[in-house]
Amino acid sequence: MEFPTNIKYTNEHEWIRLEGDIAYVGITDYAQQQLGDIVFIDVPTEGETLEKGETFGTVEVVKTVSDLFLPIGGEVMEVNPQLEEHPELVNQDPYGEGWIIKLKPTNTDEMNELLDAAAYKEIINE
Repeated sequence: MEFPTNIKYTNEHEWIRLEGDIAYVGITDYAQQQLGDIVFIDVPTEGETLEKGETFGTVEVVKTVSDLFLPIGGEVMEVNPQLEEHPELVNQDPYGEGWIIKLKPTNTDEMNELLDAAAYKEIINE
């Protein structure tokens, strides 16, 4: 299981990576393993500004649908266009090609409240 150190994690198993003034958001390697084969990603919030912790979309697997929560507040700028045809990218490369949204953060200081890789490992008992 991967735990990149250049990103921050949430207790709800989302990750966020800041690149300049844009943040990439996805679900962790642990989350995708727990969910199983992802068949659909639904993000109806593109273009909306949401607060930290709000639901920005869902991940659908064969037997269930799970909510996605924003790690920090901001405007949902873009949904990964590859996921419409290839939702399995989230399973195959959760921290790379499997990113879910690009976010324009409203307050990057909220990143300080998130977990680093070591703290996230402790939460999932790795």
